[in-house]
Amino acid sequence: MTGTKKNIKADLHIHSNFSDGKFSPAELIQKAKVKGFSAISITDHDNINAIDEAKMESEKYEIEVIPGIEFSTDYIGKEVHVLAYFIDYKDTALIDFIKKIRNSRIERLRQMIHRLAGLNCLIDVNRFFDKFPSNITLGRPHLALEMVQNKFVKNYVEAFIKFIGDGKPAYVKKPNPEIKTVLGIISDLGGLSFIAHPGKNFKNNQIQEIIDEGVDGIEIIHPSHTYTDTNFFQKVSAQNYLLESGGSDFHGIVKTDFENFGSYYVTDKEIINMKRRLY
Repeated sequence: MTGTKKNIKADLHIHSNFSDGKFSPAELIQKAKVKGFSAISITDHDNINAIDEAKMESEKYEIEVIPGIEFSTDYIGKEVHVLAYFIDYKDTALIDFIKKIRNSRIERLRQMIHRLAGLNCLIDVNRFFDKFPSNITLGRPHLALEMVQNKFVKNYVEAFIKFIGDGKPAYVKKPNPEIKTVLGIISDLGGLSFIAHPGKNFKNNQIQEIIDEGVDGIEIIHPSHTYTDTNFFQKVSAQNYLLESGGSDFHGIVKTDFENFGSYYVTDKEIINMKRRLY
């Protein structure tokens, strides 16, 4: 599903500065135009606030903006990311739900900052949170950059490797909603749910357990997937009559982000199949 520019259709996994991406929604639309995309979905973590700005900018370039979001969910103690597309992002129940999630993320970061203090990495809690608007989703990447700025680490990656990565001294597990709850919300709001980058989390038949929870599709195309992964998940998708999605998971932070943007995408076939399932 990758190919030359003339075949490029849609990147359905992009992050803006409303979560852990570097660029604004408008900037992402401009970059999408340069890459020849005719459709994108900004799938910020637990956040839908980029969508309206992206839609407004997209009118200049005739790029379709598919409403999207990436949820972090819990399945029997395991974190599973779920992408939602075509969701009614104006729904007040959804807005309230994701606000609660974002608040829990803030509390988690407070706990991590406290742990960092015990490791001689002193960060002013109030000053840190005052840097950011209340309508964005804060996470470990923001804390990692703060650590770089305070010269506790040399770079973003070192912060994760030494301090805040999974299982590291300052790590605190994120409290995520149950996957069944999230899938129910997506369905109730007229959206489609996809297991995000399953190659990162599932091997062989483990993914079947998540499929049985009632997802609509699988993210087949992703930078973390090998050729074998892609083929395997395509077969799983076909066997379960699931939809397919894909994208670059672009954040604009590291060099590989820019290498992947424009190289991982789906075609109009996948988007048409999604719309047929909806309508």
